[in-house]
Amino acid sequence: MWKKIVLGILLVISAAAGFGVAKVQSTMHHTLSQIKRDTDTQLADVDLSDIKVESDDEVINILLIGSDKRTEKVSGYHSDGLTDAMMIATMDKKHKTLKLTTLMRDTLVEVTEAEQQRKLNSASNYGGVKNLYKTIAKNFNIKLDGYVMVEFNAFRDVVNAVDGVKVEVTDTESRYLACTNYIRKKKNRHLKVGKQTLNGDQALGWCRIRKGIDKIGEPVVTANGLMDDYGRTWRQRTLLNAIFQKVKKLSWSEWIAIANKALRNVKTDLSNEDITGYMWDILRMGTTELYQLQIPMNGYFRKGTKSEFPNSEGESLVPTDGVSSTFDTSTTAKIIKQFVFQYDGKGEFSFKE
Repeated sequence: MWKKIVLGILLVISAAAGFGVAKVQSTMHHTLSQIKRDTDTQLADVDLSDIKVESDDEVINILLIGSDKRTEKVSGYHSDGLTDAMMIATMDKKHKTLKLTTLMRDTLVEVTEAEQQRKLNSASNYGGVKNLYKTIAKNFNIKLDGYVMVEFNAFRDVVNAVDGVKVEVTDTESRYLACTNYIRKKKNRHLKVGKQTLNGDQALGWCRIRKGIDKIGEPVVTANGLMDDYGRTWRQRTLLNAIFQKVKKLSWSEWIAIANKALRNVKTDLSNEDITGYMWDILRMGTTELYQLQIPMNGYFRKGTKSEFPNSEGESLVPTDGVSSTFDTSTTAKIIKQFVFQYDGKGEFSFKE
């Protein structure tokens, strides 16, 4: 399901400052070799010839995918993994900014190969990551430079390795997590209300909350009042930033120890050379601030029902132009273009129509 810890892992290369380049590169090659390589998914093999896409050699965009692939020994439950969390991590060398764009899983799009309107998280069912690449390109007009997929275990490992992360838990979240199995270990399920440090198991459960009613019948909300997938993606971004803030302060040896644990549960089509190149680019940029955006953007979508869009298998988020209620991804594509390629981090991002 989530946890684009890898963005944090890529960003914290700044901890390498002060080490010899040759020594760092040698250590990184050994560490990165633990990643699972997807040689069958190459962007060069994805036909985008009939799609207008934005790209820039100075702006690198990596698709971060959260997978819930896991096998649970106690229950016997097995999941091959759903793309329930999708984010675009951007390294903008032109403006020296780092950006994170959350693509909400229930966003209604034209899914290539399926050739029909469905939720974005179903795109990989019709051709894996290659079709997810193409679907994002078709609907949002952006060319991606690679992908990184992270499984549950990597997320837990990183959170535990930094001795937990501090977040604010609401009363409804606490009650909901106490009576569900989102937190796998029963002894970890009873969270107090308020700011506290969560371990890996607790943090994963907190981030997995999407739709739910607590045990006294109230909807589960975040500390800033968000519900459903809006709340879940906010939790994901909040926790990712909290992890990043802790990891970037670690020593080089501590960082490598964490990477050696987490990268065993990471899959990518990027080469070691790609990753280390991006890392050194970030180091040279000298920034650790992370700017974030949710897609669809507030004001530019509406809710669609299953009866209206039967292929979407339930309620969906229908992108619009902000004026009419007609399904329209072109405005969302313009929003992404402005944020990813043009936003310089000065002032709060606002879409200019």
